Amino acid sequence: PDYDKYIGAALVDVPNPFRIVDKDEPSFGRYFEYEFMESVKPFGIQFDYKFQADLYRSGKYTNHIITALKKRFEIFDILAAHKTQESTAEDKAEYYPVQIYCPKCGRDTTKITKLSKDCKSAQYECKCGHAANFDFVKEHNCKLAWKIDWPMRWMYEGVDFEPGGKDHASINGSYDTSKHISREIYGYEPPYFQGYEFIGIKGLAGKMSGSSGLNLTPDTLLKIYQPELLLWLYAKNDPERAFDFCFDDGILNQYFEFDKMLNEVRQGTADEQKKSIIELCTIKGREVKTVPMSLLVQLGSIVDFNPKMLEVMFEKIGEKYKQKDFEERLLLAKHWLEVCNPESVTRLRPFRNFDYYQTLEDTEKKEIQELLAVLSKGKYDLDGLRDALYAIPKQVRNTTEVTPEVKKGQAKFFVNVYNLLIGKEKGPRLYLFLHALDKTKFLHLLDFSTPRREDEVEVVAQIQETKKERKALPDTIEPLKPQIQLDDFIKLDIRVCQITKCAEIRKSHSCYKITLDDGLQKDRTIVSSIKEHYTPEQLINKKILVICNLEPKRLAGVTSEGMLLANENGSCGCKVVFVDDSIPCGTRLK
Repeated sequence: PDYDKYIGAALVDVPNPFRIVDKDEPSFGRYFEYEFMESVKPFGIQFDYKFQADLYRSGKYTNHIITALKKRFEIFDILAAHKTQESTAEDKAEYYPVQIYCPKCGRDTTKITKLSKDCKSAQYECKCGHAANFDFVKEHNCKLAWKIDWPMRWMYEGVDFEPGGKDHASINGSYDTSKHISREIYGYEPPYFQGYEFIGIKGLAGKMSGSSGLNLTPDTLLKIYQPELLLWLYAKNDPERAFDFCFDDGILNQYFEFDKMLNEVRQGTADEQKKSIIELCTIKGREVKTVPMSLLVQLGSIVDFNPKMLEVMFEKIGEKYKQKDFEERLLLAKHWLEVCNPESVTRLRPFRNFDYYQTLEDTEKKEIQELLAVLSKGKYDLDGLRDALYAIPKQVRNTTEVTPEVKKGQAKFFVNVYNLLIGKEKGPRLYLFLHALDKTKFLHLLDFSTPRREDEVEVVAQIQETKKERKALPDTIEPLKPQIQLDDFIKLDIRVCQITKCAEIRKSHSCYKITLDDGLQKDRTIVSSIKEHYTPEQLINKKILVICNLEPKRLAGVTSEGMLLANENGSCGCKVVFVDDSIPCGTRLK
């Protein structure tokens, strides 16, 4: 609420709400300018930045502002010619192409009431009540309206090429209007304009743009895309053809297509068009290793994204990739899988699945026992393990033939093993999965020779009890609680925090110990009873809302310094309130 007063102010005058330390940029505008400037460095593109607030306030645009004021009626006629609604003589008389920022409230809520004959000064009044005279020669805290500012800067900078979204390229759109003003008001031939299609985000509706609220910074994209791949998406697509940034499985296909084209160029089999595309997305000083992203996602999940273990895994399957070849992509694969596609992460069950095992037929139980025996001996290579997996169903059925019955049994055998190990019907290639894992981490999940342990019984009972409490229909909507004063709400300090660690608490069946970065400190600890609803991997690195000014309290033997925001309903269970990853830690809910 205290930032409402900045609505209409220049962004470089709005204090930076994300500022934590003195070295951070002091203003809202500068914060995002420099965030962009830092995030484009990996692309290897050299930019010459022009800061409009600095140029306006330096007085370099003064003569061009006065020109616009002198020709304000001509500008009005041009604007009116590109509009469908009718304009009145009164509208024309009151039109001014410049907006003055009020020195008292800092906003552009001013209205010019009188302009001097030489158009070098004006009387104005602001909605805040302030009224004064503005000298355009000596004072510079003002700004031309968008469709006048644009052509003015074409002329000032000598712009000869200007791309823009297809909405600007439409008939009577921004470019049509501005090129008219450029010629008639500033005597400058407008730049060649190239309209381009909107860029989408696969899986979401609408275009990617700041005005729609659907926006991604380069920094966000670089957490899942290599910079060369982002450049490739632009280079290979015609400007008038739309394409998507993919946060779903589509990104794996994009990596595949990029690698295919890059390899063709390197092998000398590519045509001239492909050579040109690859040239445009090549970054000096970098060499892209085309280790298949889909393989990194699949195998990385198996070895918990441990690069040393993954290198061993590649060696076992006959690939020659070394850690230096895949370490960059491995981090991107890990982020994409855990943040964008967490349901595909392969995780071993925490305890034996007795309920599923008891549903198996005797033949199927025998297969599991045989698999346990093979794995326990450990005398097999990768090919031997693959052959053993297909042989077990035949051995149990006392046959060497691959009959339809045996094929059906093999398929069910794989389903059974996946269910017992990861609780899913399918998973990564089983022989790779089993060969990559440390046997001590999963053999016990296949061993049903001993009764359920006490801890397994307790966990199962807890899950069953939770399921009983769940209803198929949503909970009854409760009446509103008594009204409170705004001051009561303001007392709550609710901030965006990032989960950096999530650990189980010994002897607690429902609680996690969660470590947070709240923007001020990186080790805030809270205790939350969401263990049955989320795994640690589903929470780590996620941003959530936390009440940070609660009095600390001991819960499950741990001091909790706050409470995360979540909701629970019989139809969906407990759902934590996650927030967009672009919101900085420490941002307060207002």
